[in-house]
Amino acid sequence: MDHNLLLDLARLTIKDELYGTSSIDTLALERDNSFLSEIRSSFVTLTLDDRLRGCIGSLLPQRKLLDDITNNAKAAAFQDYRFQPLSKQEFECVEIEISLLTLPKVLIYDSIEELKEKIRPGIDGVILKKDHNKATFLPQVWEQLPSFELFFEHLCQKAGLCSDCLKQVPEIQIYQVEKIKR
Repeated sequence: MDHNLLLDLARLTIKDELYGTSSIDTLALERDNSFLSEIRSSFVTLTLDDRLRGCIGSLLPQRKLLDDITNNAKAAAFQDYRFQPLSKQEFECVEIEISLLTLPKVLIYDSIEELKEKIRPGIDGVILKKDHNKATFLPQVWEQLPSFELFFEHLCQKAGLCSDCLKQVPEIQIYQVEKIKR
């Protein structure tokens, strides 16, 4: 798998959207790079000065990797509700990271202590579900929230739940990523 090609694809997708151009020949890309036709899930994360600038992705594989990356790159740059759309000036300095996800697996646990034993900080991405609430953190989030307690407090809040929602034993799924960055 050509990591530079994936990063270039995400960057060109954003550039085409910003400038109203169409420089990506998807048919040729798929013909010359069969891995782009694989059904995969990805996240595209944008940072500016080491601060999050947008992050959108797919938790489950539902489309070709080519389509997943281009859609997520565009969404991270222009549709992440937490940020204004990316400007041309920001585009020149933005860093792009792509995360290719494994399939999520349900993690069975009966207590917070057992969950703490089973979770691998820095390795596992986590999906937390309780009733109609759901949120995820990529494994990279452990870098900003390195303790189990901080990580899960913020994940619970991101899901719209109280910060101690683990007491309610929500469903937890884990996944890993292949991180691609220059």
